[in-house]
Amino acid sequence: MYPVTSTFLATLATSHTMLARVDAYYAGALVRSNLPFTTGSVSVDRASKTRRTISLTVGDPKLLPWAATDPLAAYGQQLVASRGIRYSNGSEEWVPLGTFRINEPSGDVHFGPVTVTGASMECALIDDQFQMPTSTRGYGGCVDAIEALIRQTLPDAIIVNLTAGARNPACAVANWDAGGDRWDAVTQIALAMQAEIYVDAQNRFVITDLPDVVNGAVAWNIAEGEGGTLISSARRMPRTGVYNAVVASGQNAASGSVPVSASATDSNPASPTRYGGPFGKVTKSISSALWTTTGACQAAADYALYDAIAPNIQTSIDSLPNPALEGNDIVRITHAGRKERYLVQSLTVPLTATDDFSITLRGGKEDAS
Repeated sequence: MYPVTSTFLATLATSHTMLARVDAYYAGALVRSNLPFTTGSVSVDRASKTRRTISLTVGDPKLLPWAATDPLAAYGQQLVASRGIRYSNGSEEWVPLGTFRINEPSGDVHFGPVTVTGASMECALIDDQFQMPTSTRGYGGCVDAIEALIRQTLPDAIIVNLTAGARNPACAVANWDAGGDRWDAVTQIALAMQAEIYVDAQNRFVITDLPDVVNGAVAWNIAEGEGGTLISSARRMPRTGVYNAVVASGQNAASGSVPVSASATDSNPASPTRYGGPFGKVTKSISSALWTTTGACQAAADYALYDAIAPNIQTSIDSLPNPALEGNDIVRITHAGRKERYLVQSLTVPLTATDDFSITLRGGKEDAS
């Protein structure tokens, strides 16, 4: 979660003045400040290749772009969005919501409105496919390889390693063909080091440990009742996406290593997803050219199993908006007489006070604290 003051979080549950702002930039320069939008929202989704997206409606048809350098054109223009609070003493506290490359402006040329959509800067790497065969050979660590692949596209990119101990394990040699997806390569390297990478609200490429809904720190408490921020909640429990066995394999022609594999199964007799128990036998297969040893495959299988047998409770809630939340935060929900820990899977932050704030959560681990 973006670091905000305790006053900010406490004020979310009380009457306050909401603030929102969207500025347009081109070639690094501010070209239109405080766009006059009528509605808009920023969505955050862990399952999307571009973690953050924006949708904005601007009433003035004069802002419909005609020239390549117009503020809302789609030639590299960016929108920078933020949302905040004005306190009773007149001071303000702002939270960044992201930097978005404009992908499509549209609207009626006479009457408007102008609708603009954009995406966070993973999109630049998705667009920049490899023009020639590319290898991780020569890079000592996974983070070194990730940084190189990103900066070949965005030389000034800010890349931060927030994994425990800022770890940078050795990177196996892997090759990608011309035409390959550069962002897929980056995410594969991150996964090989048991991490994930995304662009955050501050426009940074963040490498971080895979979230642990059971043991991770709680970023925000969401409670029903007086003084709470929870408005409503709904719950579902699908089998889809739950496995009790994982087979991880690696075959890397670039390094000349022999194929390797390892497996992990849920053998806990008390587990409701025990392999061969009432849940059945459900196997997931994963592979990567970056796993070149049995140990690497075993580590990947163990983690994938841990994630696969996590409680697949999916909860959707409406609450008072907290724009500081990130897509991998852990929250504690107090509802229906229970306390449960969840991973934030997706959320939509409105840019106006009248639109809804919704969050989709995954996990559902009961919390006794």
